Amino acid sequence: MKGLYARIVIAFISIASGVLLISTIAFIVATHYHFSLYQSQTMEMNSPTFDAHFEQALVQSVLWSAILCILLSVLISLLVAKRITAPLIQMKKVAERMAQGELSTRTTVKGKDEIADLGGSLNHLAEQLMLQEQLRKTMTADVAHELRTPLATLKSHMEAMIDGVWTPSPERLESCYEEIERLRFLVGDLEQLTEMESPHFRLKLHQENVAVIVQRNIEAIRASFDQKGVHLVFEGLTNVETVLDRQRLGQIVVNLLTNALKFTPQGGKVSVEVKEEQHSVIILVSDTGIGIKGEDLRFVFERFYRAEKSRDRKSGGSGIGLTIVNKLVEAHGGTIRMESRVGEGTMVEIYIPKILV
Repeated sequence: MKGLYARIVIAFISIASGVLLISTIAFIVATHYHFSLYQSQTMEMNSPTFDAHFEQALVQSVLWSAILCILLSVLISLLVAKRITAPLIQMKKVAERMAQGELSTRTTVKGKDEIADLGGSLNHLAEQLMLQEQLRKTMTADVAHELRTPLATLKSHMEAMIDGVWTPSPERLESCYEEIERLRFLVGDLEQLTEMESPHFRLKLHQENVAVIVQRNIEAIRASFDQKGVHLVFEGLTNVETVLDRQRLGQIVVNLLTNALKFTPQGGKVSVEVKEEQHSVIILVSDTGIGIKGEDLRFVFERFYRAEKSRDRKSGGSGIGLTIVNKLVEAHGGTIRMESRVGEGTMVEIYIPKILV
């Protein structure tokens, strides 16, 4: 930063001094020329001594004026350069502290110029880094929690069988298999989430019939609903087209239906409806399940968040399914909204922009 300060000072001094020096030299030369011309033409009418003193006084006054102007230019340049570089020096120190992990440090923002904008951007960067650091810590803790439960279960089961406390049986081996499947699904969800958050993630967009895609995925998952005794129905339009990614839309529908099935008791109902507005295609997934508390509703799209805090594998999944749904809807330029009441059920409403080609 000292180099920047010196360069600004030198530039200010050089410009101001150069202009003054050139102006002074030109003025002195021109004055001397005209006085010489005047003396040659009026030698008999004026005293040479008076002319010489007058010229000397004029030249001296110009020189003193130039010196004072240069000193003033130097002083002004130092003050202006210091004023410009002071906030930059402070931002440099703040950036160095941020690099050392002090993310709570902030720079002082004054004025409304470009430097103030830079300071505001630096403060915003610090806030985002703090947020990402908090999310990283939370995600690490959540992943550890999700992995710890099935691993502890597997460890205890294996130890019991190795020590002869338990005799391997199909039921106990099936329990171990379920825990392994839970781990596999968790890793798969994390891979999908990582892929969607990558800057290289791209949708494969084509003109598609939304209702047809929704119906196909409903039929693909209907066996799970029949097995649990939950009624699954499709309602609404059957011919609604827009530009979207067929595979990703199917992933959205399956995740929402899986989540609805998980929290809808036997004898309940899950309905899917496709509607059309002037600028949007709407997909509604509603159930008659246990519902979600109001204080939990705004967190349901956060990764690893579950309204059921027990983390029991029978009461919920990894807590990433709705996060994936939210990311895919946003990738399509759409929005997602959820309404729920405890004991009455939940409704998820997805808006996808209608783009026809």
